[in-house]
Amino acid sequence: MNLDEARQKIDSIDNELIKLFEERMNAVCDVARYKKENGLPIYNGQREREVINKVMAEVPEDLALYAKILYNTLFSVSRGYQTKMIDGESQTVDKIKKAIESTENILPQSAIVACQGTEGAYSQKACEKLFANPSVMFFDTFKGVLDAVSMGMCRYGILPLENSVHGTVTEVYDLLSSYDFSIVKVAKIQINHVIAAKKKDAKIKEICSHRQAIGQCDKYLKSLSGVTVTQYDNTALAAQMVANSDRDDLACICSKECAQIYGLHVIDDNIIDSDNNYTRFICISKNAEIYPGADKISFVITLPHTAGSLYGVMSKFAAAGINLTKIESRPIAGRDFEFEFYFEVEASVYSKELYAVLSEMENSDEKFKFFGCYREV
Repeated sequence: MNLDEARQKIDSIDNELIKLFEERMNAVCDVARYKKENGLPIYNGQREREVINKVMAEVPEDLALYAKILYNTLFSVSRGYQTKMIDGESQTVDKIKKAIESTENILPQSAIVACQGTEGAYSQKACEKLFANPSVMFFDTFKGVLDAVSMGMCRYGILPLENSVHGTVTEVYDLLSSYDFSIVKVAKIQINHVIAAKKKDAKIKEICSHRQAIGQCDKYLKSLSGVTVTQYDNTALAAQMVANSDRDDLACICSKECAQIYGLHVIDDNIIDSDNNYTRFICISKNAEIYPGADKISFVITLPHTAGSLYGVMSKFAAAGINLTKIESRPIAGRDFEFEFYFEVEASVYSKELYAVLSEMENSDEKFKFFGCYREV
């Protein structure tokens, strides 16, 4: 048999498979109706295992694994179809649609915004990139920012999410899971650190800054001898502390603009490990707001500690043609070796395929939390 003949045979088989697939999904509908009428769960693990074991026993040994993959995919598709029939669209999809209808066309140019740190903080720089005329409220901690938004002291809050060199700001990830907020915008800010002190010729014995900034300048700091490195809550707060200190041997890692604000001298401006150093800052609000051009979606899902559970989620987005841009696991407090997964995907906020996947995940037995639809600037 030549290649053309083989392909013709495959096409003929595929034609039959399509008809059988349609028949199978019609039968799945009947199952869904029965489960809905009798209050039965969609997922039946015992039934799926029995079918897979039977199929694997009936095919040649070298095809058994591929048959298992095929039927696991069929079961996933069937569960998704049943979920759509029984539950319809999820609360998340309904929330997205209502937010699109109620949100203004552009982010307000004047707003009260909470930032962590003090005057000159990188979060303030991100805030000013998103808002033309913000009224900034500063708080010492990330939790203070979240509490301010939660209590209605301000409409928005700015928080660092991740750095291209030093990775995730884990505290922010953990806090997001504890609050009911929406990400409405993301600002990507280039980070340029300097060493700053009260005197230009200072003999530095201690350098203080935020742990992320310290990590981003790791090579430089390790090259110093006889210098203590101390973590501080924020780069701008560290600069403020150095400016108010009576020590001439104390320095900080901060931005050049921040050093100028507090009257500090730049000792060295070639300290960062990578020139390609960016931090992504999220803008959060208490109410869901989705602005035109939103093409990124964030959510977190807790998956069972079983083989294939993560693949099951990823395959749904692959089948829908939706690009996954970020997956990060976070340990669940108090549960050994169990994790929740933070996802970011690229998709139009109007995508029916996105709605279908989100509905299926939210209506599953797993813990699902939606963080927002937004555009990154």
